Amino acid sequence: MDSKKYPRTYHLPWSPGASSDDKIAATIDQVIGCPIIITEKLDGENTCLNQLGVFARSHAAPTQNPWASYLWDYWNQLHFQLDDLEVFGESLFATHSIGYTGLQQYFYVFGLRQGAFWLPWDQVVLWVELMNLPLAPVLFEGVVNSEQELEALIDQLMQESSELESLEVDQEVPKEGVVVRPIEGFTSEDFGEKVFKWVRANHVQTDAHWTRNWKRAPLEHEWIQQAQKKAKE
Repeated sequence: MDSKKYPRTYHLPWSPGASSDDKIAATIDQVIGCPIIITEKLDGENTCLNQLGVFARSHAAPTQNPWASYLWDYWNQLHFQLDDLEVFGESLFATHSIGYTGLQQYFYVFGLRQGAFWLPWDQVVLWVELMNLPLAPVLFEGVVNSEQELEALIDQLMQESSELESLEVDQEVPKEGVVVRPIEGFTSEDFGEKVFKWVRANHVQTDAHWTRNWKRAPLEHEWIQQAQKKAKE
């Protein structure tokens, strides 16, 4: 099995969070006028589980990062089912720039690749149910008929808080951005014309050395306990 890292995702043309070294989509025709999925772009570490192990951004070798160690338990349970299937998700075990108050788990799946083919969304949903893993929050499923309509839709979605914000904790949690993809499956060769992201401006609040002082992200019940403790003080 020759595992390749997650492809670079192009920014939508109006994405304000694109930096000077990011790639900007020249055209987004492949997501206009056809069924699409928009998921919340989560602020964590892009991570892959496959037959060979647990990989972070690089697939040169399995990750040894301490904040990814919990994923080896998942891998031990799942790897015998995977064969040539690769599970891609966002690992939120370590807090980056956004403190999510509604985390139930730490690994949220956003795509499955089989060989050089990215599975259609209905199969992604089926697989994650079988694996008992959560999906990245789905914000929209349907058809947009123009670039302007998609831009207006994303503007509306970004005005709302993260889907991983607890309703029981009085702390606003913004979205980092969104990811747009067709509902249908597609090849890795076509990835750059099928998958796009929109990221809010100045979304990165951590420096290059955040890993030196990283902290585990509290789960929702821990946030609630903290809030209740402060209320009693």
